[in-house]
Amino acid sequence: MQTVKLFEGHSHEWIAFARDPEKPEKIIDTNQYMIKSEREAILLDPGGIELFASMLASVVHYLPVEQITHLFASHQDPDIISSLGLWDKTLPNATLHAPWLWEGFLRHYGCDHIIYDAIPDEGSTLKFDNVEIQFIPAHYMHASGNFSVYDPVAKILFSGDVGAGLNAPDDPMFVEDFNAHIPKIKKFHQRWMPSERAKEMWIKRVRRLDVEMLCPQHGSIYRGDDVGRFLDWLESIEVGSGLRL
Repeated sequence: MQTVKLFEGHSHEWIAFARDPEKPEKIIDTNQYMIKSEREAILLDPGGIELFASMLASVVHYLPVEQITHLFASHQDPDIISSLGLWDKTLPNATLHAPWLWEGFLRHYGCDHIIYDAIPDEGSTLKFDNVEIQFIPAHYMHASGNFSVYDPVAKILFSGDVGAGLNAPDDPMFVEDFNAHIPKIKKFHQRWMPSERAKEMWIKRVRRLDVEMLCPQHGSIYRGDDVGRFLDWLESIEVGSGLRL
């Protein structure tokens, strides 16, 4: 599994885990992220059950596993959180932060020891070990209960499925040519995103933030001017294609 350090500051750093060459062929590729401080860490959308072994092996290069004290699930899909039952058996003292809407669903993956912190619809803030991140509402983008994660110090937005692309396994971790990247994200957004109003509300929220890097759960990461290019492009397309069959 590839690992890329996205940010390193005085209090914390961001690390991306992706492009696992050992994953089964028919499983969609996913990006997992870790925010690590001196004593604690949070995993953002830690991945499906098939990736657990690779993720665990990658994470322990950076910290002892018991320092992972928080998990975050943007929504309930198996590709982001079906590994929950295995993390539940691995982490001695952790809390899962996820939408309140999905608690009864997410517990099907196994959540006997991890504490479930239900994020309210309006979002919330998490503070740990001198790090503060914000859970930003992203409902219906695409799940009915959904959140992005914003770090105002790193100026990074974890956007979940927003910005996601259906990329080849050997594609670069960062978008290098936005126009060439559009075919990899167009159908995904037209079909997976169901609501024009939800799209407009999410874009409006994100434009109020200072974002230097937009990190989706699939595909390549946007940075610099490509963040604005993506928001402009998303604003211009029509979503909900499945409703027009």
